[in-house]
Amino acid sequence: MCKLEEEDGPSHDEPPPHRPAVDTTGPDLEGVAVAMSVHDEHVDELTGVDEALEHVRRGALTPAARGPVGLELEAHLVDRASPGRRVPWARITGLVEGLGPLPGRSRVTLEPGGQVELSGPPGDDVAAAVAGLRADAGVLRPVLAAAGLGLAPLGTDPARPAARVSPGPRYAAMEQHFAAVGCPVAGAAMMTSTASVQVNLEAGAPGEQRDRVALAHALGPVLVAVSASSPMLAGRETGWASTRQQVWGDLDQARCGPLLGRRDPAEEWAEYALAAPVMLVRWTDEGGAEPVTGRVPFADWASGATLLGGRRPSAGDLDYHLTTLFPPVRLRGFLEIRYLDAGPAWPALAAVAATLLDDPDAADAAAAACLPVVGRWTTAARRGLADPALHAAARTCLAAAADRVPADLRAEVHALAEQVEAGTGPGDVVLTTARTHGPEAALLAATEEDR
Repeated sequence: MCKLEEEDGPSHDEPPPHRPAVDTTGPDLEGVAVAMSVHDEHVDELTGVDEALEHVRRGALTPAARGPVGLELEAHLVDRASPGRRVPWARITGLVEGLGPLPGRSRVTLEPGGQVELSGPPGDDVAAAVAGLRADAGVLRPVLAAAGLGLAPLGTDPARPAARVSPGPRYAAMEQHFAAVGCPVAGAAMMTSTASVQVNLEAGAPGEQRDRVALAHALGPVLVAVSASSPMLAGRETGWASTRQQVWGDLDQARCGPLLGRRDPAEEWAEYALAAPVMLVRWTDEGGAEPVTGRVPFADWASGATLLGGRRPSAGDLDYHLTTLFPPVRLRGFLEIRYLDAGPAWPALAAVAATLLDDPDAADAAAAACLPVVGRWTTAARRGLADPALHAAARTCLAAAADRVPADLRAEVHALAEQVEAGTGPGDVVLTTARTHGPEAALLAATEEDR
C-alpha cells in the first residue's frame, strides 16, 4: 500500500478524482506536490495545534458527487533472465525517461525497490479508469519486454529480499526513521517489496461522508481477503494470505492503523494526523530530508513543545507530514482506498470496490454483509478467504456487485465472484508455482498472468 515515489525521477501529481490531472515540478511524495520553499519556512509557521487541526480538517473531505474513479497500479519489475536479482536503478530510469506520453495519460513512477507504478487520471467511472490504465500498460509492457523486463503485480515480492535500489536521500532517511522507532524489517519490506492497486473515490455529499468512510473501512477486511496475492516474501512462505497487509500491521500503527469511526471523519483524521509521529523534516529544495529518530507527535512540533530543525512547522511541513501517513483509507479530499493487494484481477477488484461504495443498493448490501467482520484486519491478512465469516461476507459482497458493475467489466467480475465462491485466489497460484518450481518461478509467472 505504500507509494513512496522517487523525487529525482519521473513523478505524478495525482489530483482528486473530480479534477483534471495537472503536471507540476519539484519533489513529491505519494504523488502529492508539496508546495513549500525551504528558505521561507518561517513565513507561514503554524501558530499552534488548533490551526494545524483546522488545516487538516479543511482538506480531509471535499463534497463531490459519486461516480469518478482514479486508479493506481503497482507491480514488481522483474529481469526475466535473472528474476532473483533486482533491476539496477539506472536501467529502470533510463527506460522510463524514454517513454513518450501514454494514450490514457497515466504517469509512470518508480518506487524505492524498483517497483513500477501507473497512475491514471480520473475517469468518469471505473470502466473508463480501467480502460485508460490498460491502454497505458499496453504501451509500457512492450517497451519493458524489449529490454528483457516484465511486471509482476503481486502484493509482495515472493522471491527477492528487501533491498532499496533508489539512491534518493529521502529513502535513506526513511530507513533511519523506521530503524529508530523499532520496525526496520517491516519498513524495508514496505518500501521495496510490496505492491497494491489503489482506488480513489469521491467523498460524496456532506450528509453521506461519514457513512462512506465507515463503509470503506468495513469493506477493508473483506477485500483484503478477496485480493490476497502475497503468501510469500523474500523466498519463503509466511503463513499469511496477504503478507503485504501483515507488513503494514507490523509498522507503527500511529502512522498506519485505520481510523476508528467514532466521530466525524474529518475531525478524526485531523486528530490522527497530529498524534502521528513526524518521520522527516525537509531541509533542501532538492528533496533532502533529516530523519526524526525519536517519537515526536506532530502536535508537539506544532505547539512548540519540541522544535525540529530549530523551528516550528509550517503549513507545508504539515502537508508533507500527511503524505507520510498510510492508513488503509486515507482522506485526501477524496477517499483513497489503499488496502488491495496488486494482482492479475486488478480490473475486477477495482470495479467491485468502486461499485460497493458508489452504487446505493450495492452499498447497503455490503454494509450489512460486513457487519460481522468489521475490524478483522489481522484475521483477513492471515487467513484470507479461509476464514468462514470473511468468506461469507465476501460472497455476499461479490454477488451484490456482480450485476451492478459497468458492462465492460462484468465478465471479469463474474469470474472473480466464481473464484471467491470456491474460496480460491491469486495467492494459491503463487504457492503452487513456488512449491513446484521455486519462488523465482512464481515471480516470473506473475509477469505472464497480467497480460
